[in-house]
Amino acid sequence: MRLGSQSCVALGNQKGRRPVSQPVSTPPERWLKLLSLDGRLCHRLNQISQREGPGRFFAAVSRLGDGSFWYLLLLFLPLVQGRYGLLVSMHLALTGVCSLLVYRWVKQSTSRLRPFHEMPGLIRREPPLDEYSFPSGHTLHAVAFTLVLASHLPLLGWLVLPFTVLVAISRPVLGLHYPSDVLAGAVIGAVIAILTITGARWLLL
Repeated sequence: MRLGSQSCVALGNQKGRRPVSQPVSTPPERWLKLLSLDGRLCHRLNQISQREGPGRFFAAVSRLGDGSFWYLLLLFLPLVQGRYGLLVSMHLALTGVCSLLVYRWVKQSTSRLRPFHEMPGLIRREPPLDEYSFPSGHTLHAVAFTLVLASHLPLLGWLVLPFTVLVAISRPVLGLHYPSDVLAGAVIGAVIAILTITGARWLLL
């Protein structure tokens, strides 16, 4: 009974008052620290490209990761593995289409600018394929392709793995992505690969 009367009084006191404006929310301190760490790691990795040799090397790796390496792999597998290689190439192609759709949707949804736009002094070794940074499409596709390949041909998957790692490293080295973009791309690519592998096995049952 007392609680009810107090509630009525509280409601009565609120009548006629102007709504109190809420303070603008700021990002949590932990989130700001993570963003700061992301920027520092990006700057540290980008310093590698200041040396001509490593800069050219990672630029070449990144260009291969644009698609040419994976296109050659799609053509190579049927020649070496026959019909089974053709099935693997079809699975890789389907994974590539799924990855591209997800990649474009996430990029347009987040619209994060690339680090060379926001960090003075960063060296951009290669032109970007599009405007936004999150996630790293190169890493997303490389991880997805590598996992799908390893599910069919484990030895070949292990042979491709070093190239995938180099592609991922090359993106912040070239000033095109934050490390968090690369990490997110790897996670998304792994999820897409697991889903397509599971779907392929279900169809073959």
